[in-house]
Amino acid sequence: MSLTVRLCRPEDEAAWDAFVLASPQAGFCHRFAWQRVLQRAFGHRGHFLLAEQAGEIVGVLPLAEVRSRLFGYKLSSLPFCVYGGIAANSEAAAGALRAAACERAQALGVDALELRNTQDSGSGWPTKDLYYTFRKPITADNDANLKAIPNRQRAMIRKGINSGLEGEEVAGTNRLYRVYAESVRNLGTPVFSRRYLEILREEFGTDCRVLMIREGDEDVAGVMSFYFRGEVLPYYGGSIARARHIKGCNHFMYWDLLRRSAEEGITSFDFGRSKRDTGPFDFKKNWGFEPQPLPYEYFLVKATAVPDVNPSNPKYRLLVDTWRRLPLPLANLLGPPVARSLG
Repeated sequence: MSLTVRLCRPEDEAAWDAFVLASPQAGFCHRFAWQRVLQRAFGHRGHFLLAEQAGEIVGVLPLAEVRSRLFGYKLSSLPFCVYGGIAANSEAAAGALRAAACERAQALGVDALELRNTQDSGSGWPTKDLYYTFRKPITADNDANLKAIPNRQRAMIRKGINSGLEGEEVAGTNRLYRVYAESVRNLGTPVFSRRYLEILREEFGTDCRVLMIREGDEDVAGVMSFYFRGEVLPYYGGSIARARHIKGCNHFMYWDLLRRSAEEGITSFDFGRSKRDTGPFDFKKNWGFEPQPLPYEYFLVKATAVPDVNPSNPKYRLLVDTWRRLPLPLANLLGPPVARSLG
């Protein structure tokens, strides 16, 4: 039977998501709805490729364009997602999708094609040793989950509990956005629009939830998480500046999410992506999670070197330092046009 690769169509959604659900190479970031999310929230054009054989999907590769005067022009799998790349049933299907992606990248004239793999593909393409992920099984026994966390971090969780912090699942995104926008401004990073969070909730429904952490009546931290195939992935999380003076605030937030997830039968906790040699990397590792490299790979079209768009790049140090000093209302106004190109 011949194997073909084509762009997906709206009517492919059910079959695409059924393949993603069944494929061990795929995850939440491969879901079909991301194409609509990226278009609706940022105007990024999707190129979701599928491989077919005998009328059945045998591989998928979600791609989208990101064009920016500041940060270049790329075709990526997948913008605003920490994971991506090819999910396929065979080497033939994977090879066909890779070839089709390269052809599309060349036809578009991008700087580079980026595949955000979770495993080394063996392609020989240049890779970036920058990002790591942290995943660990959890059980239905929260006493065991707590004991699995090293002593120092467990003590911080208890301090958060003793501080009177409380977690609350909420339906909207307004409260999370207020906390998250302040958090990323303090880090020197432009924030996206609140509409993006709303679109995520609309597209993914109950697989996208918000947990807020309160001290009394004040929101001090919050996180939006994705749920897929028995795993929870805390994705957009942050805390206000005052939370630094609340002992164990961030520890409590992630513990409360883990605890709630375990109680509903979730069996895996994905602490998400962090850059090596950073505070978040150490925070997750100190929870007893083993860092796993994310070998993002690149097919260079017009670029002569692997793109390096991240806040740690000295090239962007002045922008980061300036952004930290902006008044929050101004940062929230200026942030979305810049952030749309940072996915």
